[in-house]
Amino acid sequence: MNPQPQSVPLSPEAHGPSRRRFLKQLGGLTLLGWTASRLGGQGESPAASKPRYRVAVCDWMILQRQKVRAFSLARELGADGLEVDMGPLGQRETFDNALARPEVQAEFLAAAREHGVAICSIAMSGFYAQSFAERPTVARMLEDAVRTARALGVRVLFLPLGVPSDLQQNPHLRPAVVERLRLAARLAEPAGVVIGVETSLPAADEVRLLEAVGSPAVRSYFNFAQALKHGRDVVTELETLGAERLVQIHATNEDGVLLEHDPGLDLPRIKRALDRLGWRGWLVVERSRDARNPRDVRANFGANVAYLKRVFQDASESR
Repeated sequence: MNPQPQSVPLSPEAHGPSRRRFLKQLGGLTLLGWTASRLGGQGESPAASKPRYRVAVCDWMILQRQKVRAFSLARELGADGLEVDMGPLGQRETFDNALARPEVQAEFLAAAREHGVAICSIAMSGFYAQSFAERPTVARMLEDAVRTARALGVRVLFLPLGVPSDLQQNPHLRPAVVERLRLAARLAEPAGVVIGVETSLPAADEVRLLEAVGSPAVRSYFNFAQALKHGRDVVTELETLGAERLVQIHATNEDGVLLEHDPGLDLPRIKRALDRLGWRGWLVVERSRDARNPRDVRANFGANVAYLKRVFQDASESR
């Protein structure tokens, strides 16, 4: 079963901007994010003054899910930004999202300004374990996530198609996933938000999935680990997707070794490929923790952030 409404209005203005206007709006925006006026007061300056690649960490992976303390810790780790989670999902009708409250939103935006750490994206990480294809209240979850992104002035929502909706293992779920991603697009387009989808598919199949959805509001949130786990070449996958389909990157592998010591990841080669593609945007550290001490947040994420910055923020190439 795949119960859901044909459309879910986000607000009275949700049917206002046309698809053509949305495409024009996206064309005028850089993948680095909004300009200062659209960042909810986070203190961002125009994208032209930012490095080509910026580095962020996930609040849930640094053990600070939906905690304002995540901003000061992200700054301590040397990160430019933070991917903030929507909160636990479990069997609830929607996320347990503290950021639905205006006073919490204000607290987060104030912390972002104070520490100079941008909110690069909002994550629906609950879908790693829950089925995006089959949960009956997905429409409400998506609407709540879009509202949260708008309230915080954030342009990108991260949506993983985790194990229950893995299209490699469950190809029969593809029609339901496409239908629900089209619903996501109908919510995201008028809000000026992009849904970044992570899948386990080869890049060529992911391109076909995105084409079936048919909206610039649904793009690829690429994860190095997905390519490596399935024996694919990261650069070839990125080139197949192309810059226009790529909204953000989880620049990590599965846990075991730090990025700098990972024999499967040639980050300088990946940077050269992204340079050739003309892409610019956020590289978000999710895993790649040292197996000897996986819960040492400062050691693991501090080292990974520092290495990504050495590779991707060289002053002579990243502007």
